[in-house]
Amino acid sequence: MQKIVLTTGCPSGIGAALALEFHNRGHSVIATARRHSALAPLAEKGIRTLVIDVDDDASITTAVTTLESEVGQVDILINNAGFSQVGAVIDLSRDDLRRQYETNVIAPVAVTRALFPLLRGAAARNGMAIVVNVGSIVGLFATPFAGAYCSSKAAIHSLSDALRMELAPFGIRVVTVQPGGMRSSFGTHAEEALRLPPGSVYRPVADGVRARARAGQIDATPAEEFARPVVDALLAGTPPIVVRGGRNSFKLPLLKKLLPTAMFDAKLSRIFGLDRLGKAQPE
Repeated sequence: MQKIVLTTGCPSGIGAALALEFHNRGHSVIATARRHSALAPLAEKGIRTLVIDVDDDASITTAVTTLESEVGQVDILINNAGFSQVGAVIDLSRDDLRRQYETNVIAPVAVTRALFPLLRGAAARNGMAIVVNVGSIVGLFATPFAGAYCSSKAAIHSLSDALRMELAPFGIRVVTVQPGGMRSSFGTHAEEALRLPPGSVYRPVADGVRARARAGQIDATPAEEFARPVVDALLAGTPPIVVRGGRNSFKLPLLKKLLPTAMFDAKLSRIFGLDRLGKAQPE
């Protein structure tokens, strides 16, 4: 049966790869982003595109009105839009933290709430609808210089757990996707959002802060390779509660579980240069 699949955050990476994979399997895909121009490559392949700024309730409402009149239901909603705020926690301003949580935590809930009637309608007609929230393996453990991002993904994991129970009576299944290292423009955007203000006590290890922005791209899994088993799982008769894939997506959570906390902390601290900080001289 053909599904109507709406995915947020589709200019590149996981969002674009999932949109293409569903499209190539014959499903009706609606790929969204903040700007039409960012969706041009998908539109050229025949995928329906729609502007949704997930941080703007008016934009969400406009999109939902369009969907109500043109498709009438959504079988699978994939909340993928997000970004990574890199920087030491004490270097982040209130606005930095608000932007991180606004996009990565609050927006998926807002989009799900707005699309609930269309999801519920699909579940009534077809027996099930699916909400997919894209988290991350770093929602299972935190790394230096990405505390805001890691905590935002931990929050979306918890919200997904609650939503899974709350939406089940309406035939809506909630699935959490937890990628590992994925090859995309995500690292570039992370570097653009990097915070290392003048006078920061972390300037002596600035290379470690910048390394965190690039960390997910080292030997990363191509998004297209990641998308295939994820789509397989979402199209299964009973989709799993959690779907994990990509580089280190099983190894690192397992290490977090098996290693003593002090040892795990020390390992990450060495990777990102924090073990050198006490020896470094301020700039």
